[in-house]
Amino acid sequence: MTNSRDIDGVLLVDKAGGMTSHDIVAIARRTLNTKKIGHCGTLDPLATGLLILTLGRGTKIQDLLMAEDKEYVGTLKLGENTDSQDADGQITETKPVPELSREQIEAAFAKFKGDFYQMPPMVSAIKKDGVPLYKLARQGKTVEREPRFVHVYAQELLGVRVPEIDFRVVCSKGFYVRTYAFDIGAELGCGAHLKALRRTKSGKFSVENSVTADVLKNGPLETVLAKVMTLPQVSILRGA
Repeated sequence: MTNSRDIDGVLLVDKAGGMTSHDIVAIARRTLNTKKIGHCGTLDPLATGLLILTLGRGTKIQDLLMAEDKEYVGTLKLGENTDSQDADGQITETKPVPELSREQIEAAFAKFKGDFYQMPPMVSAIKKDGVPLYKLARQGKTVEREPRFVHVYAQELLGVRVPEIDFRVVCSKGFYVRTYAFDIGAELGCGAHLKALRRTKSGKFSVENSVTADVLKNGPLETVLAKVMTLPQVSILRGA
């Protein structure tokens, strides 16, 4: 095992589907034999892709890294709303999907570009009076939420196979892609939920430079250590 006091920096991990962000932190803690570790920007179990881990003194820049813009590619499915706004939830409403032209779909996406307010979903880690909303949702409760000011910098339709639509979106911190899918479905009049999601970038970091969750768990350790970016390397990459 490697002494955690020798490891300060950032490790990029490609999270697999079905795992929580906490699972990745726990695996990294065991692999690197370190307790001082954090992550930047939670990924839902359904989502795959880039999860930034901060190690040792790297935890001091965690908030800075979390504040940066994110890029995702995803798939939404029209005609079905779920209680979590993604495929992990229970279907709450089914509607027929009308004949939709690419122009109509592009117009719906365009409604959610630039600055706008987004209502966070009930199934989220946001807290109300100290209690995470997802815990209240499990009890069948719905509470008032404050809309969040968000920004979409860029978006792109990657494929239209109604009822499924593939897309790319570049967005600000605190943006819920699940809600983005839900809102676009509402705009099209038939509802939608997020079927798949992959985070490809966060700030200057790319999933292309990550270590897989499998290698993180099963080694070899040398491969994982070789992927750790030092704090000076992180600073140079970010142009800081």
